[in-house]
Parts: sequence; structure tokens; C-alpha cells
Amino acid sequence: MSSTNRTVVVTGIGATTPLGGDSASTWEGLLAGRSGVKPLEGERFAGLPVRIAAVAAVDPGDVLPRPLARRLDRSAQFALIAAREAWADAGFTARAGDDTSVDPDRLGTVIASGIGGVTTLLDQYDVLKEKGERRVSPHTVPMLMPNSPAANVSLEVGAQAGVHTPVSACASGAEAVGYAVEMIRSGRADVVVAGGTEAAIHPLPIAAFTNMMAMSKKNDDPAGASRPYDTGRDGFVLGEGAGIVVLESAEHAARRGARVYCELLGQGISSDAHHIAQPEPTGRGIAKALENLLASTDLKASEVMHLNAHATSTPQGDVAEIKALRRVLGDELDHVAVSATKSMTGHLLGGAGGIETVATVLALYHRTAPPTINLTDQDEDVDADIVKGEPRALPGGTISAINNSFGFGGHNVVLALRTV
Repeated sequence: MSSTNRTVVVTGIGATTPLGGDSASTWEGLLAGRSGVKPLEGERFAGLPVRIAAVAAVDPGDVLPRPLARRLDRSAQFALIAAREAWADAGFTARAGDDTSVDPDRLGTVIASGIGGVTTLLDQYDVLKEKGERRVSPHTVPMLMPNSPAANVSLEVGAQAGVHTPVSACASGAEAVGYAVEMIRSGRADVVVAGGTEAAIHPLPIAAFTNMMAMSKKNDDPAGASRPYDTGRDGFVLGEGAGIVVLESAEHAARRGARVYCELLGQGISSDAHHIAQPEPTGRGIAKALENLLASTDLKASEVMHLNAHATSTPQGDVAEIKALRRVLGDELDHVAVSATKSMTGHLLGGAGGIETVATVLALYHRTAPPTINLTDQDEDVDADIVKGEPRALPGGTISAINNSFGFGGHNVVLALRTV
């Protein structure tokens, strides 16, 4: 099919997060301002300087059949659970082809992970050292591959238009959604299952992030540890889970009578070329991504009423993001209701863009912005209207929202969505 510029819509959502085992319970937790951060239990975490994390509310081993779960890394388990929910939510009843409303050759998957099967890699290395090579699982390589979540979801739904795994650190999930939009816009697919997943709550990543001075050490106050924009913020809290959306061309969705949550307008991408881990302090790269978004879509700054911020709770990153927003949106930023949902979910790294896309979709659909919790003393450099305390109603009429995701290596991805 020749290149097109088709309208892309969201017809299905799925999630499993520290707030709930599906999208409905996750949304309920976000609106309630509930923290998913808890103390880490078990001897292997006992000696770490950071002993808190946002563990998934529902263990995937309690959802998936044991023979299947044993063949999947935890990151792929999360992705499969969220993808199954999104697929059913979109109204599909079987694999592509068996459900004749979708052609397998016109269906793709784009599911990202920032770290991939790191827990499988580390755990199987322990098996090798302690029990010998014959005890290493034969499933290890398919489990630890970063493309394993995308590949397993592709097998689940029968996607044959392409299976892709962008890896751009904490921007990975958002980049996956943006890539899915381009697959549909280019005419390569009619339907794409897209999002992000991560499962890296393990002593080694925690120790490494801690030694980078990136993580909060508020072990005595888990629920209050992730505090974006607050003067007392001291780093992010590691989370796990997955967020998946089903995207379709508007024509395909209309043809099968699908319910539409919202339109996904497009993406803006840039890179900082500043530092492997530190954000560019003026927000220059983020601003460029926002400018690229406005230039490549018909989005107007005046119609943006909500923003799900990257806002990890790091001292530099939170301020750089707001500076970039002010630079590009100007006075229009004053009417944007900014939510920092990592205050509740923690930071899911490559999965963050996935679950925050789901949150942004629901915010537009229900016209409600979730609160930012733990914000008791707002940093004076955060010159924006942060939703705090209670959810906030969003205006009627046609409105848009932005979802920001940034990652180590200088990756900047911003997505724009609009009500229908």
C-alpha cells in the first residue's frame, strides 16, 4: 500500500502496574492518589541502601499458567497480560485471521523495554555459578532478549506486519507508541499493539542506580518517597509493569464499529547530545522535541489542556522539563493541568511511556487529570500548574494532551493525543 497520512485512533488499553492488575484498577488508584511504593521484602534486598520499590500489585505468576510463565521473563509476562487486556478491550475476540475483522498481514506489534530480560540474565548466571551449566534453563536466551515481550505478544495476536522493539532507556515505551503511529500512517499496518514493559527490581540494578545517586533513599517513608517537583525530592523510585494500547487507522476502526478512546496525533523526537545520564539542564532538547511535535501535526498550543509529565522526582530533570515546556508553550502553559503519575507508580523505565500513555488516554476519555501526590513544597523553579491533592476536571470541547518521556542517552519523545 502506498504511503498515506491516515488518522490514528486508540481503540484498546491494557495495563498491569504497581496500582492494579489491569487498566481499570490502575486508573482508580491514580484518581485516588494512592502510592504503589512499598518496602522490599527478602534477604537479598536487606543490605542495600535503597530497600523500597513500586512492585506490581498483581504478580504475573498468579495470572498466567505456570508452564507459560516459566518460559517468559517477568517483563514479557507483564507485556502479555497488558496486551491481552488491550486486545480484548479493542473488541477483538481471537488471533488475527481467526477474528476476521483484522488481517494478520496488516497487524503489527511494537513493544519496548529499556533493560529487557535483566532478571533472567542475572538469575540464570547465579544458577550457572551455583549449580553448573547443565542446570541453566534452555529458555534463557529467548527470555532475556529485549525483543522477547514484543515477539511473544506478536505470537499471541498473530501479528505479521512487523514486530519491533525500540530501546531508548526511559523513553522506550513512548517511542514504541510513536513508531506504531508511523506504521499505520505509512500504510504498512492497519492495527498495531504498542507500549512498554519493564521488570528490573533486582539488587544489581538497584545498587547501580543508587551509586549513580539517581534513586530516592527514603526507606522509612515508601509512600512518600516519589515526590516530583517537591523541594524534598531526592531521586526516583523503581517500578515495574506494562502499559499497552491498540492503535488503528480511523477507517479500520470505523469499518468494524470499534469504540474509540481518542486520536493519537503523532510524536516529536529529539536527542540532547549532552551526557549519557544527566539531562541537559536548560531543557533545550526537550523543547526541540516539542517544537518538532507542533511542526509535524496540526496540534495548537492553545488546545493543550493536560500533560502527563516525565517528572521522575530527580532534582535536575523535573526543572529542565518545565523550562522546556515554558519555552515552547509560553503563556499557554498556564492553562495546562500537569500530572506527574510517577509519584504513585514509581518509574517503570522502558515501561513508563506505556503506562503513562494509557493514563493520558484515560484522562482525555474521562476528562479528568490525575493528581500528583507528595507535593507539599513546590520548587520555585517549577513554573507550571501542577495538579495536586485531588483529580481535576478537564474542559469540554475538543482538547489535547501531551505525554512526555525522556531517557538516559539523551532520548526525548513527546506524544500528542486529542479527544474525538
